[in-house]
Amino acid sequence: MEAGRASKTALRVAIRRAAHQLMEEPRVLDDPLAVRLIGSGYARDMERASHKVARDFRAFMAVRSRYAEDHLATAVSRDVAQYVILGAGLDTFAYRNPFASLCVFEVDFPATQAWKREMLAEAQIALPENLRFVPLDFERKTLAAGLSDAGFDSAAAAFFSWLGVVPYLTLAAFRATLATISQLPAGSAVSFDYAVAPETLSTVGRTAFDALAGRVAKAGEPFQLFFTPESLGAELRRAGFQRFEQRDSDQLNEIYFKDRADGLKLSAVKLGMLVTAWV
Repeated sequence: MEAGRASKTALRVAIRRAAHQLMEEPRVLDDPLAVRLIGSGYARDMERASHKVARDFRAFMAVRSRYAEDHLATAVSRDVAQYVILGAGLDTFAYRNPFASLCVFEVDFPATQAWKREMLAEAQIALPENLRFVPLDFERKTLAAGLSDAGFDSAAAAFFSWLGVVPYLTLAAFRATLATISQLPAGSAVSFDYAVAPETLSTVGRTAFDALAGRVAKAGEPFQLFFTPESLGAELRRAGFQRFEQRDSDQLNEIYFKDRADGLKLSAVKLGMLVTAWV
């Protein structure tokens, strides 16, 4: 991510979430604001995202948000009242938040956040009172300091989502964020996705990975960080998390895509995993 430039991948992710609202029924992620936020300016991109060959990406973008929001709901049921969306992009949760007691903190690069606020205004989507924007340049301020300035209570538990971000980070940045979260009170947790180490993929998986990696690199946001389930588990234990779960495509298909009449599911390529870790 270059300073001063909004994220291109954030737009592509949002378009795929919006396409899911139009193309699949029942929806894995029910997001009535997704299409409205995108507006009419990306008709060609929406058409491409709605194509049959794009189904796997639509499914993954939808399910990772649903997975995080399901774990958030469990956290809220246990009296967690702070939700931090790291790399929020065009995520819409804060504007359809069903939990009156939940304060949402959207953390993102200043340029991306400013662009999102313009899109929200154009779509006439109101900013809720329990939303806090955290425009954060990590070269100038730490995550902990940015959250503190926005009114985050570090003495209370919080739930974090961190979707579509980890593959673009350095290992040092990944570890620094985990360290910040792991220092919070018990009951805090984080859900995120990570890219599987390409050398462990099948031939078909490696071909799909190379194509995707080429596209994001061309957009100026190259993949940098990969894990195996074993190495990721070691990182979480190193950071001090008490327990964690990892979900691959087969497990996610069983939870979220079972017995669908339209056959929508995650493919066998298995490029990414979803994780939740608890303090």
